[in-house]
Amino acid sequence: MTTITRRAALASAASALVSAATARRATAQAAWPSRPLKLIVPVAPGGSQDVVARHWARAVSERIGHAITIENVPGGGSTIGYAAAARAAPDGHTLLAGADSLSIVGTLAPRLAFDPLGFAPVHRTVRVPQILVVRADHPARDLAAWLALPRAKGASVGTPGTGQLSHLLTAQLAAESGAELTHVSYRGGPLALNDLLAGHLDGVMINIGAVTEHVRAGRLRGLAVSPAARSTALPDVPTLTEAGFGALTAVGWHGIVAPHGTDPTILAKLNAASRDAVREPGLVERLAALGVEPTDEGPEALADAIREDAVRYGAIIRRFNIVAEG
Repeated sequence: MTTITRRAALASAASALVSAATARRATAQAAWPSRPLKLIVPVAPGGSQDVVARHWARAVSERIGHAITIENVPGGGSTIGYAAAARAAPDGHTLLAGADSLSIVGTLAPRLAFDPLGFAPVHRTVRVPQILVVRADHPARDLAAWLALPRAKGASVGTPGTGQLSHLLTAQLAAESGAELTHVSYRGGPLALNDLLAGHLDGVMINIGAVTEHVRAGRLRGLAVSPAARSTALPDVPTLTEAGFGALTAVGWHGIVAPHGTDPTILAKLNAASRDAVREPGLVERLAALGVEPTDEGPEALADAIREDAVRYGAIIRRFNIVAEG
């Protein structure tokens, strides 16, 4: 065989391989989903992130024609569940119910075995305001009065965990107000709320979905929410901006991401199904009851949020020397 003939044969074989791979990808895209999907939820059952994920899974499964099963993988500040999702095959059948902590854990724990910024974005499903709550019988009726108390004797503020957005906001509030706020870290919001209701804490900073019903029922009082605008779920609670802390406007989020390398065509189909789901009146009502705000955004909005928040929250973590629990 001549050199020219050999080169032609090699080129033909390479072309055939490319064509075969392209055909396989096209077949996989057309067949998706070919079986039930798995949604990894990196927190324990029962919290607002888990509840939102379950509502989302039910609504989206109806739109794609396959069930979406929930697998709770809690621990390590969500990093155990994140790592499990990162290891999954990027075929569109394993998804992750991510949150704003994806933008935090890379700075908080830089030696992770996965890249928290490397997931393929699908949809930022909801925005999640943060809120500072106290017991309903607390003598302070507003944030200014509450902050005046710890200047004299200190105050304990519980959060769902070290390094979470609620912790970052608590550290900022202490620095900006000059109040002595002692952070008390819990392994999840329910434990912090139990201690608050039992009178063991002076306040809790947490996502609004975890306390909406408590506030409406009169067991807790909201002192301030984190966005620049008031929450439609608890419109009587003023914002941190109104209280004079305009820099403390961080808003959490929950969203869906997929393992790195998932085909963009599949991501687009998932995004379309997800956006349609969160517009469903019944789901809108259920999410509103939790105090979270659904979004109608493309994958690029989630990608931008993850990157921008990583810069913003990384600076806060370094400023206050926050380190992961060991």
